[in-house]
Amino acid sequence: MPALICGSLAFDTITTFPGRFAQQILPEQIHILNVSFLVPTLKREFGGCAGNIAYTLRALGGEPVVLAALGADDGDDYLERLRGWGVSTEHVSRIENSYTAQAIIITDQDNNQITAFHPGAMQFAERAAVPARADLALAIVAPDGRDAMLQHAEQLAAAGIPFVFDPGQGLPMFDGAELRRFVEQASWVALNDYEARMLCDRTGSSLEELSCSHLRGLVVTLGADGCQVWEQGRVQHISGVAASAVVDPTGCGDAFRGALLYGLERGWPLSRCAELGNRVGAIKIASPGPQNHLIDRAALGL
Repeated sequence: MPALICGSLAFDTITTFPGRFAQQILPEQIHILNVSFLVPTLKREFGGCAGNIAYTLRALGGEPVVLAALGADDGDDYLERLRGWGVSTEHVSRIENSYTAQAIIITDQDNNQITAFHPGAMQFAERAAVPARADLALAIVAPDGRDAMLQHAEQLAAAGIPFVFDPGQGLPMFDGAELRRFVEQASWVALNDYEARMLCDRTGSSLEELSCSHLRGLVVTLGADGCQVWEQGRVQHISGVAASAVVDPTGCGDAFRGALLYGLERGWPLSRCAELGNRVGAIKIASPGPQNHLIDRAALGL
């Protein structure tokens, strides 16, 4: 059954800094920061959390339904790309007099990243509501416009559609009460380790306490070290998978979430979903850009 993906569609301008950020930034001078990074490579890619998650979910054999907003600039190119995967675009809205969301990403040689993000059309994503479709089995609320994330979570909960709360880089937009409300409405929560610490700090609850609630599970990704799966106060470490090459971490978290949705669609245990996520993340990091990795379903045993 289809999975609704609420989140951003964006264009990513990806650059590489052949050094280390830490060697260019003086901690004692952070109050007068004025830094320039020479980035000899530059590439423009299709991105955004909804697009990235949909790409991997579709490649695995899932059926993503995208709920997102595009601007009036190059939005047609993105619509054609989605249709080329066989993904319906009926719930992708166009916002006139606005750019499609844009991310400018600098990655250093240690895979640390600095990102500047212009939300553009994403700021108006709340204009489109969660569609009234009886065939939606589950959903994900991924980083998007602030109002869109709040409203789509409310609408999914009201419709009785289980969903993954994936705040990502949007987490700082919300206070403790709002984050607690997201968790109350969600069936699963997915974060990286930094986001997990921020969620705990703002809600005043530990991961153990959060997982002891109604949640079916909470997943914390740890990069190359794999991830943690929390269920009813108990944590299980799922080992990472060695990548054939480390080329570009952009979109690895989204690839993981696409795999997570694929497993949840099929009723897999959360640990098995996370294992697939780690394998797909290792495949993604070996390819440049967030939507260029190739999925061999047979090699993954699917």
